[in-house]
Amino acid sequence: MLENIDYNPDVLTCLANLSNDEVFTPPELVNDILDLLPKELFKSKETTFLDPVTKSGVFLREIAKRLMTGLESEIPDQQTRINHIFKNQIFGIAITELTSLLARRSVYCSKEANGKYSICEEFDNEQGNILFDRVEHTWQAGKCKYCGASEKNYDRGNELETHAYQFIHTESPKELFDMKFDVIIGNPPYQLSTGGSGVQATPIYNKFVLQAKKLNPRFISMITPARWFTGGFGLDSFRKDMLSDNRLVEIHDYPEAIDCFPGVQIKGGVCYFLWDRDNPGLCDITTHRGADSGITMQRPLLERGNNFFIRYNEAISVLNKIEKNQARYFDCLVSAQKPFGFSTKFRGDKEKSRNSVTLYQNGGIGYIDVDNIEKNKDIITKHKVFISPAGSGSDKFPHPILGKPFIGGVNSVCTETYLYLGPFNNEKECKNVITYISTRFFRFLVMLKKPTQHALQKVYSLVPIQDFSESWTDEKLYKKYDLDEKEIAFIESMIRPMELDNE
Repeated sequence: MLENIDYNPDVLTCLANLSNDEVFTPPELVNDILDLLPKELFKSKETTFLDPVTKSGVFLREIAKRLMTGLESEIPDQQTRINHIFKNQIFGIAITELTSLLARRSVYCSKEANGKYSICEEFDNEQGNILFDRVEHTWQAGKCKYCGASEKNYDRGNELETHAYQFIHTESPKELFDMKFDVIIGNPPYQLSTGGSGVQATPIYNKFVLQAKKLNPRFISMITPARWFTGGFGLDSFRKDMLSDNRLVEIHDYPEAIDCFPGVQIKGGVCYFLWDRDNPGLCDITTHRGADSGITMQRPLLERGNNFFIRYNEAISVLNKIEKNQARYFDCLVSAQKPFGFSTKFRGDKEKSRNSVTLYQNGGIGYIDVDNIEKNKDIITKHKVFISPAGSGSDKFPHPILGKPFIGGVNSVCTETYLYLGPFNNEKECKNVITYISTRFFRFLVMLKKPTQHALQKVYSLVPIQDFSESWTDEKLYKKYDLDEKEIAFIESMIRPMELDNE
């Protein structure tokens, strides 16, 4: 192995992040991902590997170590073996000029592939097989046509990185090396700013996965945010592509990213997968929580009647039991965003007038004249419940999932700060709806479709509607749907109790 060479100390476990969008991969995690691949690949001198998103070079380095062991009997001379592996089998495309130097230093032991201290003797240029060429974005209507980056944010001078990643800023990625690869593997950048309001950003990791598929390798394995399981901003078509692809044969899911990347918070968690071109079939799915790898289940990526991925194996049986006797779901009682047409920044009057109604707004209540309400006017006088669409910001299990709901009552509306639930027949029904929302059962089902902090209408589509003439508890719901001890224990390990405010 390369340990026998005058090789770099392993500082890669200590690297900080370049940015929130470019996360370095710990060597331990790299080896977990490499373990997905057939061992025979590392015993063949013909196998070729590409990391199209090289940052520290850790993927290429760990691949080289495995090849050094696997080819020892076929190529006994160590230097000959090193030369063959680094010249003919491992390839990378760096994401920035800085990472190209870092990657060559950690892979070749020299920032110049043909330098004096390079462990490979076969290169006649500085880059070797770890490429970096500065690429510019192609602007169309203020956005890059390849990655969606904002021209305002990323049209930069030569002194700054463009973040126009070489692998995806081309129609023909095969031209970068003009060769076929057996394995494409890596940890792509996650998102780029779109130039929108707040912290709006567009996902970019999906573009690397789709570009890798264009090269049609035998295997693809990448680690990405897990938001694509249920959709999200700019991910609907990618989700459809992935979940309809039976070549996706293994997924390792980390609902809490910190279990995968120590010290890094990524809303919705992360996952890594194996795509196997020649052996399609069902997918082996494993959920990792802390030190617990959970159960592995082989199942289809799309369960019957769903258009999203159910990330928890333990949830499948619960959903099947609900489906047996359920016709209507709670999302039909949840309003769309900005239900009465008022943005979060809107503020009502401080004083109530003869023709005004209560306006629930960010930071408290105000009042607004009925004549100024143009949207959902028929709901104003109805009984309803309000709840925040922001959900809960917690990333720790057990989750609260949702903020506390409250009764808005008749003659009330809200800004975009809330959604309304209803309408209901009377205040008693509103109170009973709140008891239902407070159950772990309810919020567990919401969690299955809530990959981020946002809890909009669609996240309620797995929650069955109940008879709201009565109140609800977890015990009643567990009994109604005949949940067993394991199913109950799993729900309660995931969801934190919600304490209702005293009336």
